[in-house]
Amino acid sequence: MTSVWRTSGWILLGSALILALSLGVRHGFGLFLAPMSAEFGWGREVFAFAIALQNLIWGLAQPFTGALADRWGAARVVVIGGVLYAVGLVLMGLSDSAWSLSLSAGLLIGLGLSGTSFSVILGVVGRAVPAEKRSMAMGIASAAGSFGQFAMLPGTLGLIGWLGWSAALLALGLLVALIVPLVGLLRDRPLPSLGHEQALREALNEACSHSGFWLLSLGFFVCGFQVVFIGVHLPSYLVDQHLPAAVGTTVLALVGLFNIFGTYLAGWLGGRMSKPRLLTALYLIRAVVIVAFISVPVTVTSAYLFGIAMGLLWLSTVPLTNGTVATLFGVRNLSMLGGIVFLFHQLGAFLGGWLGGVVYDQTGSYDLVWQISILLSVIAAALNWPVRERPVARLQAQPGAA
Repeated sequence: MTSVWRTSGWILLGSALILALSLGVRHGFGLFLAPMSAEFGWGREVFAFAIALQNLIWGLAQPFTGALADRWGAARVVVIGGVLYAVGLVLMGLSDSAWSLSLSAGLLIGLGLSGTSFSVILGVVGRAVPAEKRSMAMGIASAAGSFGQFAMLPGTLGLIGWLGWSAALLALGLLVALIVPLVGLLRDRPLPSLGHEQALREALNEACSHSGFWLLSLGFFVCGFQVVFIGVHLPSYLVDQHLPAAVGTTVLALVGLFNIFGTYLAGWLGGRMSKPRLLTALYLIRAVVIVAFISVPVTVTSAYLFGIAMGLLWLSTVPLTNGTVATLFGVRNLSMLGGIVFLFHQLGAFLGGWLGGVVYDQTGSYDLVWQISILLSVIAAALNWPVRERPVARLQAQPGAA
């Protein structure tokens, strides 16, 4: 038993470090919008489209990378993802046109993220720990990704100020390359067969015929819309409100810092309370926070308070959503099924990132997108409420398969 826990500890450490690097670098992409757009004379839509494309590619690739990780183990998938991510950052630093930015920041980094982020990594964690500890372990790994967001943002801003945006991206590419040697800590293996091993088609049919799977997926769409819109456009929004550029960086850093506590708390609560009901509460609180933020004059204080509040809610949905999928369908196909749910998250992310740029270029304001975010929060709360955490009949008949 001690050996099992030691192995699980190393796997959790490796997963946490990979998520910290992968998500920490990604969280700072919004800092490159202004300098790149200014140098090349782009409107905000060009950069916003590239990041939106990144999220779309990430989501479209995620079910496939998840399925590969479920069947062959995550190590190969994470190595390939880390290499693509690093190459994408280097080419992004060399971009000088809309198409080259979309190729690097959009296609390559999107593919890289699909192999180095939540669905694959949390699948590793879910297979490594006992069921009663799963929600907590996923919360810890997600919190590590949040720490990466907090730690990397000031570093990214410092690199831009010291080296310029292009060289800063090259340096970040070298940093992301560290994911490759960290794969040695994962030691992920597919689960042994317990009688009849469920085929991919059977797993898909089972999930697609379950209403809870679709409700979770549609709710996660809203999470993607909100976090990418805020992550990409909030720094520019605050500058438009006549606040210093450093305030936007600080706000995103606060999001990352308080997200550490939010995701850990969500994972802890998810092991003790209904995860779908917690998701409903999170989305309703997001709506209240956004309404409060846009209803008062924007000041440094209100911006920092918004960052703290959103940080507590930022990725708290991730361990709760993935944990619910694991409860419903087991962990054998968790990376693939979690990847499909995450695809909906990324469809929302594409729309949130791109629509923010389009609306701003057309109207000179983000007001409409803020209002859409509030409405979507209420819809997501309603979608998650009826989901019930009961394993499918297959798992109830064979408890050991869970």
